[in-house]
Amino acid sequence: MKQDILNREDLLLLMDRFYSKAMTDQSIGHYFTEIVPLNLQKHIPVITDFWETILFDTGKYFGNTMKVHEDLHEKSPFKSEHFNRWMAMFKETVDENFQGNNAEKIKQRAISIATVMNIKMVHGGAGLK
Repeated sequence: MKQDILNREDLLLLMDRFYSKAMTDQSIGHYFTEIVPLNLQKHIPVITDFWETILFDTGKYFGNTMKVHEDLHEKSPFKSEHFNRWMAMFKETVDENFQGNNAEKIKQRAISIATVMNIKMVHGGAGLK
């Protein structure tokens, strides 16, 4: 039986495994390797701060996630398929490694965030700008 996501170490593991997949994915990998090549040693702690704030309300993340993705969208426009692929891979990675209330919560939050980004960037905002 898999454990739930309980702490920062679990989130670090999740992020490491997710980005290992995402960076080699045919559909979205180029965003991480070509459009804005990620330095994982710098990115993983920041994205972990983001998810730790989302999941555990730690207040560690102070960035503007939407702005980062809007800038990326300007360089190489997102399509709905990109968000769908990201969500599928994220949920799959969570399910491969964890189960429990926090695992379900992080998947729901990821779906919500990706859906809002998709609406704003791909579909022109639909009243959300």
